[in-house]
Formats: sequence, structure tokens, C-alpha cells
Amino acid sequence: MVFKNHSVWRKVAMKDNGFVDWTSLPDDAMIQLFSLLNYHDRANLSATCKAWRIVGASKCLWTSLDLRGYKFNITMAVCLSPRCVNLQQVRFRGAESADAINHLNAMNLRDISGDSITDDTLTMLVSRHKDLRCIQVGPDDKVTSGSIKAIAFYCPKLKQLRLSGIKDVLADSINALANYCPNLVDIGFIDCLNVDGVALGHVLSVRFLSVAGTSNMKWDVASHVWCKLPELIGLDVSRTDISSTAVSMLLSSSRSLKVLCALNCPVLEQDITVNTVKTEGKLLLGLFSDIRNVFSDWGCSNEIMTWLKWILSHTLLHIAKSSPQNLDYFWLKQGVALFLSLLQCSQEDIPEMAASGLATCIFANEGNAIIDPGKAEAVVKNGGIPLLLDLAKSWEEGIQSAATKAISNLSADPNAAKTVSDEGGIGIFIELARSKNRQISEAATGGLWNLSVGEEHKAAITEAGGIKTLVDIISDWSSDSDGVLECSAGALANLAANKKYSTEITIAGGVQLLATLINNCKFRGVQEQATRGLVNLAAHSVRNGPNAREAGALEALIQLTCSPHEGVRQVAAGALWHLSLTNVNREAIAAAGGVEALVTLAQSSLNASQCLQGMVAGALWGLSMSKANSIAIGREGGIPPLIVFAHSDSHDVHEVAAGALWNLAFDHSNVFWIVEEGGIPVLARLCSSSESRKARFMAALALAYICYGSRTNEFAPTGTSSENTSKSVSLDEARTTALKHIEAFILTFSDPQAFAAAVVSSSRAALDQAIERAYILETGFLRCSEAEIGRFITMLRSSSSILKAFAAFALLQFTDPQGRNAVYHASLMLDAGAVKVLRAAAASANEPVEVKIFAKIVLRNLEYHQQETLYLV
Repeated sequence: MVFKNHSVWRKVAMKDNGFVDWTSLPDDAMIQLFSLLNYHDRANLSATCKAWRIVGASKCLWTSLDLRGYKFNITMAVCLSPRCVNLQQVRFRGAESADAINHLNAMNLRDISGDSITDDTLTMLVSRHKDLRCIQVGPDDKVTSGSIKAIAFYCPKLKQLRLSGIKDVLADSINALANYCPNLVDIGFIDCLNVDGVALGHVLSVRFLSVAGTSNMKWDVASHVWCKLPELIGLDVSRTDISSTAVSMLLSSSRSLKVLCALNCPVLEQDITVNTVKTEGKLLLGLFSDIRNVFSDWGCSNEIMTWLKWILSHTLLHIAKSSPQNLDYFWLKQGVALFLSLLQCSQEDIPEMAASGLATCIFANEGNAIIDPGKAEAVVKNGGIPLLLDLAKSWEEGIQSAATKAISNLSADPNAAKTVSDEGGIGIFIELARSKNRQISEAATGGLWNLSVGEEHKAAITEAGGIKTLVDIISDWSSDSDGVLECSAGALANLAANKKYSTEITIAGGVQLLATLINNCKFRGVQEQATRGLVNLAAHSVRNGPNAREAGALEALIQLTCSPHEGVRQVAAGALWHLSLTNVNREAIAAAGGVEALVTLAQSSLNASQCLQGMVAGALWGLSMSKANSIAIGREGGIPPLIVFAHSDSHDVHEVAAGALWNLAFDHSNVFWIVEEGGIPVLARLCSSSESRKARFMAALALAYICYGSRTNEFAPTGTSSENTSKSVSLDEARTTALKHIEAFILTFSDPQAFAAAVVSSSRAALDQAIERAYILETGFLRCSEAEIGRFITMLRSSSSILKAFAAFALLQFTDPQGRNAVYHASLMLDAGAVKVLRAAAASANEPVEVKIFAKIVLRNLEYHQQETLYLV
């Protein structure tokens, strides 16, 4: 909290030794300080010493309570009751809070505002607090017309009654208000289904009446009756089906009426004669009006303006929430400006509703997921962000929460986010994120989440202590605070996408915290963001991997593969994919049951989204880099779903599925299962027709392994002799099909003329021309084990010219000087004596031209890597 007069107070409290003794401040100054704090901070400050405990209990500090952001129950009410003797105003949210208010013993209560209240609770409230002047309840479909009778009977001093969401407001209840509440001047029956319009004509004291959103009103009768109300000066019929005839009747016949508000009334707005309605000095407000100039150009009493601002802010908020079509023009032309004007109002409730409306209306009409850049720009251009940031520092938590939410939503727009950052919004978000008010903390952490999307804001968030704050929030809030935890985890996940900040999160204990969060919180959004955070933390360095394993993250991720939410399963599989790229994590995942869990997930994802299929196939691909895991995947039944995934129309899915099948096909125990499950036609289709050259290459690799495996003595299918015979025939057929497609694949990278010239010529230029067509640049990231390199070298001695050509072609790709693992592959080849075999293939007069050229290129690559190694040494 920043106090504008803090320098004055500091001077008063300064001791001779230069230190500040705040306890020496006079009681009046301390009471002023206490009044600027929220209830939680006020209670904490009261507990620091005896003097401040006495000051903190001052009755003047407890005239109002806003409980909407807290979990308020009977226990808390009993604790607060000694301080609530002078309590006059209370705001609450939820049925539990409503029930607890009766235990505050606030005998001087004048004003209540809340929702989720029942007939019984409301009746008990009004029976115990007969001095109530203002009652604002709803939306509540559990409140009936009977409660209105109770209000009328128990609250004779009532001045303002605003109820919303009631099904039926019957005549006898309205008549009771007319008979027992002579001071009732402000009535609102908002968003009700049925309101007896004739009975409202009996409440002769009413000056302001709102029936906004009422569904079934007989306007011809109601307008005739209301014209005779002697004190009626303000009428709100917004969001109803009122006609221009009824509007004309009210404006022309009522002697007292000064303002008629009819915003978003479809029947009225579609009537082309509405502009001919005579107002005769009275104000008619609709979406067709220029409402922006009302506050400055139209002179009226403070009483009318106070009511009108409340009506406008409430109605505009409701319109923004309901997202009616074709209102973008209105928001851009004057709606945003109206909200910004209402933000500056000093009247209670209005800035809060205006901030909430602004937070909602800036979304695009097609759904509350994308910020409309035009609306966000209008807020920025009209100085809305500084206004909102100033309100976010308010001591009134309702305003603070709404303003923070608006800034948070605006931060999802890149241009608005820059303004938020430039105006000091990051520091304000971090400070408010520590609030014990759930709504404020959620809005602030949501703002950090949105800002952390931009790389330019990550450094500012970290430098301002954002990482520690987010980690502390996740530690402090309980697992039922879903919104706060989701936003905090989402912000950490975004920050973890940067390697530098990923390290800082790990040092701060973020890995263990996110793993614990996954285990303890079952809310889908929290699990998704916490899992995404672990994905990003694991993606940057090997160091983060073991930390994740030790913190129990692997177990948490494996458990989430069984989540009922597909989005959570998808993110969990993605995290395991990233982790499986290192040997130590690969072993740990398998030891924790990850192979079985991912195979089960693959089997249950045959009809799932392509994103989930791709993540699962990727995780199985990563795990299959281990021979033991590869065998386990085949044994557990992982091959059939991978073959299904390889059918996918999505390049991303069939690429990773082909990669997994390539790894699995290296082990002879899996070759049989791939053939048996119909994998050959699928791999052949990928090899010949996929638009992804990377997928075609990996499919060809798998087919080559199958051809090699089906001809070795190591492969021994099980079963009866007859079964073995049929399967042997099947393998022969599979080999024939595979070789056919491998040959066709190789020929697509062959240039007969260039290759022929390179064979007869020893010039470098001739070989360079042949090279131009030979490389698949997208495969540079692929990594082979020592055993796989050894297999390709063995294939170079095969009796099959097709396998020889493909082995040389594959080694060409793996030693590509631009490849990530080329040096590693070249080292393995040199150790395995590949040079001798390659020279023999290149020099053989009987080999196909492709074998000779590919072998020559591989030899040149090896020579290049040897020279580079010597140069580095």
C-alpha cells in the first residue's frame, strides 16, 4: 500500500537516532492508516502490538464490510461480531456468507448487498435488521415473492430495493411495499420473469424504477398506469421488448418523468419511427443516442445523475456479459468511452461495475477467448490503462479486483500489454498477487500469465521478483483455489519456456512445487498448466531432468496420463516426450511404469484428437530409443495403436508414429508384430506418398529394418509349424513389398545423368552436382545408436542391392555436415571400420550407380568430419 502522505507521517514518527517509530503516531493518524487497509491487513497490523490492537478495534473502522473476496462463515462471523456494533453496510457472496451474516450481531445494519440467498435466509435477515434502508439482492432464483412481503413488513424505513432474477413479482407483494414502506423511492425488479406492472402503479412514493430485463410485461397497460405515478422521475426499461408507442406514452403523459433509459431494446431500435418520439425536454437514452455527452451537456440534479450512472454501468455490464451480436460499432464509438468515464465516478459500485464491464466488452464477439484489438486500442488511446492501474491501488477491494481483472484481460493484447508494462503494471500485479483476497490474487496472477507470453516482459517480471512471488503463491494457496493456482502455474510455465528463467524456477523449487500441485489439485486447468510448466522446465537442459525425477514429477506426469480430461493427458504425454529425450529420464520413466501407462493411453486414443495422438506417439518414440523399452512397448501392445496413428492425415502425427515404428522395428521381436498388425502397407504408403520427406525417410528406415530382420536367424516366430509356415510366407511377402517401396523411395533422390557423370568422373564438381538431390535436410536431428550404425554398415554387405543402396543413403543423411548428430555418427562409423566397406561399395563394378554415389558422398562426409576434428584439436 502506498500512502500519499507517507512522508508527513514518517517525519512525525522519526526518532532522534534516525529510525522510524510508527507506534509513536497519534491515534487519529493510525486510524486513518488503518482505514486504508483491507480487512486482512488491518487484522495483521492489529496483532503487532497492544496499542495498535486497541486502534484496530475502533468502531469507526468497522462501519462497512466487503466479504465478497473471502470465505466467510459462521466461525469468522462470531470472531468479528464484537467489532460490528456499528456496522452499517455489508456485502457478501454465496449462500454460506449469507447465512453467516446473521451471526455478526450488527444491530445498526442499514445496507445489505449480496447473492445466492434463499427465502428463509433473507427473511431472517430482514426480521433481525429492521432499520435497513437499502437491500440489493441477486441474481437469485431461490428468492420468491414471499420474501418481498417479509421485506415490506419488517423494514418500514426502506428507501431502496433492488432485486434481480426473481421468477414472479406478484401484485400482493408489491402492494405490501406500497402499504408498509412509505419512504421507498428506488425500486429495481431486474431480470425477472413476471412483474405485475399494474401493482407498481400503487407505489406512489417511487421516484426511480427499473424493470430492465423483465421478460413478460404488458407495456400498453404498464405505460398507462406508470404515467400517473406522481413522483416518478427516472425509469429504466433497458433490455426489454418495449415499443415506441409505450415510450411515447410515458414521455408525453407523465408530468414528473425526466429520464427514460431504454438501452438494448430490440423492438424499439428496429422501429424507424423512434426518432420521431417527442421528448419535450426529457431524456430518452438508447443505443441510438449519443450517451457520451449526457454527463457534460445535460443538466440535471445530483439525485438523478447518481441513479442514471448506476443504471448505465449496470446495463452496459449486462450487455457486455451477454455479448449480443452487431454491437462492435457501439463499443468502439462510445461504449468504451462510457466505461472510462464511469471509472472516474466517486459513487460506490459504479467504478467497480464499469471496470467489470470493460474487462468483458474488450473480448471479440465470437467468444470470450480473443481480445478485440480495436477495443483494446480504444482503451489505450483514451488513457484507460493509467485509470485502471490507479483503481487497482484502491483500498476498496471490490474496485481493486474489478480494475485488476480489466488490466489482466487487456494484457492479452500485445499493444495494450506494452502500455501496461510501461505504466508500471508488472510491479502492481506482483504486489496484488500476494493479496489474501482470492479474486484480487487471481486477477493479478492472470495478468502476469498474460504478460509472460511476451518475451519482452519475461525479464521485467523476473527482475521484479515475479518468480518467487508465483512460487510462494502456489505454496500458500490451498488446492481449492483453482483460479489462483491455474494462473500462477500458467505464468510459471510461460517463464519456464526461456532457458534462463527456467533455471531460476528450478532453483526456487518450482519443479517440486509443480509436481506436488499436479498430485494435489484435480482441477483440469491447474493440471494442464502445471504439467506444461514441467514440460518447459524439462525441455532446456539435462540438469532439469534429474531434478524433475527426484521431485516426483515423473510419477505425477504418469498419473496424469489417466486423467479424464484430454487436454491434461495431452500435456502430460508431451512432458514425458520431452523428458524421454535423455537417457537417465528414459530409464526413470520406464522404472516408474511410464511404458505401460503410455501404451494404455495410446490404445485409448485411437479416436482422440490429432494433438493427443501426436504427443503419445512422440513419447513412445522417445522411450523406444532404449532397447529394453522398445521390447516392452511391443510386448505391452504399443505397436497396433502406432500403426493406426501412422494412418493419420496430420504430418505431425504420422511423422512421430513412423519414428516410433522405426525404432521398434530394430528389435526382431517387434518385426513380427508390425507385420502381423498390418504395418507394412501403412509404412509403404507413408514411404511413397507422405508429403513429409522426413516421414517418408523414417518409414523407409522401418521397412529396411523389417527386411533385414526377416532374413536373420535371430528372428524366430512362435507357434505351431503350420502357423510358422503361414507367417513365414507372410514375412516373405512383406519383404518383397518393403523392398519395392524402398527402391522407389531411393530413386526419387537419384539423378541418373548426374550420377552417371559422377561415376566416370573423379572431379569434385561432378560429385557436387549429384549431392544436390541426395540430402533430406529435415532429418538432421535424427540420432542413431552404435548398434544401428553397425546394422547399416552390415547392410552394405547385403546380397540385396536395394538394401545396400538404402544403407548408403541412410548413412549419407546421418553424416550430413549440417546435421546435429553428424559428428557423433561419423565417430561411430570410423570406429566400426565403415571406411573400408564404403570404399569397396564405391569401387565395385557390379553395384548399382546409386550404391556407388551414395557411398562416395558418405566417404567425403567422413573425411570432412575428420578434418574438422583435427582442426578443433
